[in-house]
Amino acid sequence: MPKGLKRYYGRGDLHFLTFSCYERRDFLATKRARDLFLSEMERVRGEYGFRLVGYVVMPNHVHLLMGEPVKRTASTVLQMLKQRVARKMRQGERQDPPSKTEGGAPASAFDESEPRAFWQARFYDFNVYSQSKVNEKLEYMHANPVVRKLVGHPKEWVWSSWSNYTTGTGVIEVDFV
Repeated sequence: MPKGLKRYYGRGDLHFLTFSCYERRDFLATKRARDLFLSEMERVRGEYGFRLVGYVVMPNHVHLLMGEPVKRTASTVLQMLKQRVARKMRQGERQDPPSKTEGGAPASAFDESEPRAFWQARFYDFNVYSQSKVNEKLEYMHANPVVRKLVGHPKEWVWSSWSNYTTGTGVIEVDFV
C-alpha cells in the first residue's frame, strides 16, 4: 500500500481490504492454513461485530469486503486477525511432524534462517459506497483464483464467498447487502 493513503472510518461504508503474506510468500498455500484463517476470521468477527460481505483467501494474500466493526476500526480488526493467524500457524508448525513436498524439500512455510514475519505490515483499504462497487469487488474477488490459474471455475475454490452468492451456503456465512 502506498504511504500516505488515507483511511476513512465512521461513515458506515463497506471496506474492500487487501493484505498480503510477508514478501508475497505462499504461507496460505495449504488447505489447513486457509481453513485456519477462516476459523480465526469467524472468531474475530464475533468479537468485533462486523458484517462480512465477501472474501477470498489466496495462497499469498486475502481480500475482504466488510462493514465497519461495532468495536474499534477495520485496522484493529485486521491487526487482531493477522496476529492470531500468524501465532496459530507458528504453533501448528511446531506441533506438526516434519513433512516433505513433492520435490523433497521441507513443507514448512517458514525458513528457520529467515525472519519469522508472516504478514506484510500494511494493507490496502478502499471505501465501497455503491451497489455497483460492491458487485465489482465481489466479481473481482471471486474471479481471483481463476485468474491466478488455481482453478478453472470459482466454484472449485471453496475459500471464497462465491458459493454463498450462488448456492446460499459456504464455508462461513456472509452478510448479503
